[in-house]
Amino acid sequence: MLIIVDAKIPVEAKKKLSTYGNLMEIETSGITYPAISGHPDIFFTQDSNQLIVAPNLPEHFLQKLHNQNIHFLIGQNPVGQQYPKTAGYNAVIAKNYLVHNLKITEPSILDHARHKTMISVNQGYTRCNLVFLDDHRAITSDQGIRKHLENAGVETLFLNPAGIILPGFDHGFIGGCCGMLKNQFFCLGNLNKYPDGEKLKSYLDQHQIELVELCDTALFDGGGIFFAK
Repeated sequence: MLIIVDAKIPVEAKKKLSTYGNLMEIETSGITYPAISGHPDIFFTQDSNQLIVAPNLPEHFLQKLHNQNIHFLIGQNPVGQQYPKTAGYNAVIAKNYLVHNLKITEPSILDHARHKTMISVNQGYTRCNLVFLDDHRAITSDQGIRKHLENAGVETLFLNPAGIILPGFDHGFIGGCCGMLKNQFFCLGNLNKYPDGEKLKSYLDQHQIELVELCDTALFDGGGIFFAK
C-alpha cells in the first residue's frame, strides 16, 4: 500500500498513517503556489485501480510509483501557477461518476472516465471539496456540488468548511482533510475540534463507516489522502 500525502501534514498523522502503508510525501517547488504545492489532489486524479498524474510531477515521485508497482497514466497538461491550470487534475472519479468542472478537466481524465456519468460543477477544486464514502453517498463542503450530486441521485452531506485549517487562506475544505480506504474514513484532525464534527460522526456511524482520526488537531487541509495499490 502506498499512501500519498502532503509533506506538510502533521507529524502525528504521518506516524499513524505509516502503520497502514508506505508514505509518499509530496513536496514541490516552482510548479504552483506554496499553499498547494504538496497537495496530492493537485497532481493526481484517482480511480479505483489507476492514478492519472500531472506530467510535471517531479521524476523521483514517478519513480517511486514505478517501484511500488502502482498503475498510473501521465496526463497531457502540466500543473501551473494559477487557476485553472492548478485544478485540471482536481477531479473526483467514483464507481459511476466523474465529477469536476468539465471545462477545465485534464483531457486524459475525460478519456479515462468516458464510460461514466459525467457531472459538471462550477467548482474547479472539486476533490478539495468532495469525497465519496461509497458508491451512493458523498460528503462535500460546496453547496453547488451538493445540488448537482443530489440531482443525480447521490445522497450528499454538506459540511461547512469553516474551522478547517489551510495555511495562507481563511479556511480549507473537507475533501482536503480526508481519504477513504474500503470502509474506513481517515481524517487529518480530531472531529471534536471541528464545528460540524458531530454531524459528520453521526453520518459515518449511521452508515457503519469506521472513523480514523490521524492527529489531535483541528482539521488540516493537506490536499487529501490517496491510498494506492
